[in-house]
Amino acid sequence: MTQSELARGFGRPSQWPKRHVLIGLCFFATFICYIDRVNISVAIIPMAEEFGWSATTKGYVLSSFFVGYLLAMIPTGWLANRFGGKLLLGGALIGWSLFTFLTPIAAGVSLSALLITRVLMGMGEAASFPGVYNLLGRWIPKAEKSRAAAVNLTGIPLGTIFALSTTGLLVNAYGWQSVFYVFGGAGLLFAIVWLKFVHAKPSLHPTISAQEAALLAELEDSEEEEKAPIPWSLFLRHPAIWALIINHFCANWTLYLFLAWLPSYFRDVQELSIAGSGLFAIGPWVCQFVGGNLSAYVADRWIAGGKSVTFVRKFMQCGGLIGGAVMLLLAAQATTPGMALFTLCAAFGVSSMAWAGFACNHLDVAPKHADVLFSITNIGGTLPGIIGVALTGMLVDLTGGYTATFVVAAGINIFGAIVWLLFATGEPILAEADKD
Repeated sequence: MTQSELARGFGRPSQWPKRHVLIGLCFFATFICYIDRVNISVAIIPMAEEFGWSATTKGYVLSSFFVGYLLAMIPTGWLANRFGGKLLLGGALIGWSLFTFLTPIAAGVSLSALLITRVLMGMGEAASFPGVYNLLGRWIPKAEKSRAAAVNLTGIPLGTIFALSTTGLLVNAYGWQSVFYVFGGAGLLFAIVWLKFVHAKPSLHPTISAQEAALLAELEDSEEEEKAPIPWSLFLRHPAIWALIINHFCANWTLYLFLAWLPSYFRDVQELSIAGSGLFAIGPWVCQFVGGNLSAYVADRWIAGGKSVTFVRKFMQCGGLIGGAVMLLLAAQATTPGMALFTLCAAFGVSSMAWAGFACNHLDVAPKHADVLFSITNIGGTLPGIIGVALTGMLVDLTGGYTATFVVAAGINIFGAIVWLLFATGEPILAEADKD
């Protein structure tokens, strides 16, 4: 059996290749990561009522997570490259789950204590994607990159859906504090599973088949490659990397707008209940799940069929950003809950084409350093969580609505599409540098 024939066996559950088990565990890590990140977007509604917070204060609480996330981004990328994704993400799971568990206690002490706890939780979650990308770079062959990245990213909408659908129920039944105790405890339990079953490289897996080991042999780092210095200078000067940084920022602006404010939007503008706001906010995430995985499947088929990786990445990224911008502008005009739900679902469904655009491009341009590169570009990706989430609260207080926030997000999408079209590539930039 050839390597290409093995690669085409991506979806055969009877074979249970070890790389598919790894992808599944990465998905669950991302799933838990986003449950813990999103639950406060619903829980903050009763929290704000209990503590008397304004929309601006809510914005500070929601954005404080991203301060820690940003501060730890580069260090966790370096740690992933130095020590591997297994140990880094295992420790991170323990850390962010613990601070999730401590959130109600901190809120009862003071606003400052809550903000510090959320910052520390953000520092823990900063290790999630560098850890995952370190493992994907060592376990996933070229023909499966889009789908592998998409399966992991599926943890974002599914974790969000789970959090939105259960957080309101937990709040109504047991109080908002229960949300953090339940999900924080679940993360600590999963950390045990992660550390037991994840292996840093195929060669370290005790039961991997000879066929799969042969398929993945070319991904194994040699001793010299492992000791090769990280090309920081090249990363910081290459136009394609700046296109990645900017597009990580642009794509995440809409992501974090939806993560943090969608339940409040349906509560404040469409006048739904707390539980109804959480449930109504699920729709866009279902569409992201479908659209993201479908676009990744199409992207891998196109690449396998001979289309250039650069063309595929540009088509998916620009199509997602421009289509999402159009639907966000329509959402700004929505006057009923049904119309708001339809336009926001369409906006997020189309935007998820970026899963096969920028989101897996790190594995294209720098497969051996995708962990570090992700940590660099995710600095841009984290800024919307700080600036955008807080700015939304200020705009809501100033304008009395969400129209301005949708218009701003649409403009940012268009800007990102232009940059990506001009400067992005799907080819390894280290190979380009070697030719020069």
